[in-house]
Amino acid sequence: MNTRREQLVGVLFALPWILGFTIFLAYPLVTSFYYSFTSFSVLRPPHWIGTSNYRELIKDDVFHQSLKNTLTYAAASVPLATVFAILLAMLLNTKAKGMAFYRTIFYIPSLVPMVALGVLWLWIFNGHYGLLNEGLGKVGLPTPPWLTDPAWTKWTLVLISVWGTGNAMVIYLAGLQDVPQSLYEAAEIDGAKAIGKTWHVTIPMISPVILFNVIMGLIGAMQTFALPYVMFPGGQPARSTYFFSMYLYDTAFQFQRMGYASAMGWVMFAITLSLTLIALKLSSKHVHYEGG
Repeated sequence: MNTRREQLVGVLFALPWILGFTIFLAYPLVTSFYYSFTSFSVLRPPHWIGTSNYRELIKDDVFHQSLKNTLTYAAASVPLATVFAILLAMLLNTKAKGMAFYRTIFYIPSLVPMVALGVLWLWIFNGHYGLLNEGLGKVGLPTPPWLTDPAWTKWTLVLISVWGTGNAMVIYLAGLQDVPQSLYEAAEIDGAKAIGKTWHVTIPMISPVILFNVIMGLIGAMQTFALPYVMFPGGQPARSTYFFSMYLYDTAFQFQRMGYASAMGWVMFAITLSLTLIALKLSSKHVHYEGG
């Protein structure tokens, strides 16, 4: 009797989470999957059309372009941001004076709201009077049209993603502080230099952290929305910054094609899940867990 009462008390304590999960996650997931097989404009009841939405996606040129833009951005931003965050964390892991201040400074950018950040970067990357081109011009370097040339627009967003690595940097920093000093001492006895210790000790020991951040960065890159939406309305110029999430948003709320947008969402889920599984598979021989 006491066991059943304890179980009931446990369920009651978990009930708010269960209700929240059911109402705000499970129910939208199930209904969106159903809507992906319907013609649904929100203003009218959904009409079952089978796999027509998915077949239309195969022929949709805008869908292919937005997906290509998203994959290109992810392929460039995730590796660069990962390398930069690791190097930054290694620098901030030293015992230099005032290190707490520097750690705070490098973490602050990740706290800035995306919309405000987008407006700020519009001023910095402005091709005529932006701060970046002003600095490049004074040292005799080229001043690219960051915001107006399709060849540079995605790289503008990639640079911004590399700049905002504060969250990943903090996680890497925590991982670095868990690396036993005895391993570095043993490497020094074996004659390893700084690069050798980094490659053979540091990287293997924080490899689970790297895998976690890479997967989270990949998921975030595939869902990027706020910055390109603010900085490049409509994906201009020439839809070079029209990412998948922007096309999904426009399809759902501007064109009111909720069924088609639901199909797009499930396609993106399948692509992101596949990329995550590939990353896990490729990393199985390179990630070293403690005691493994």
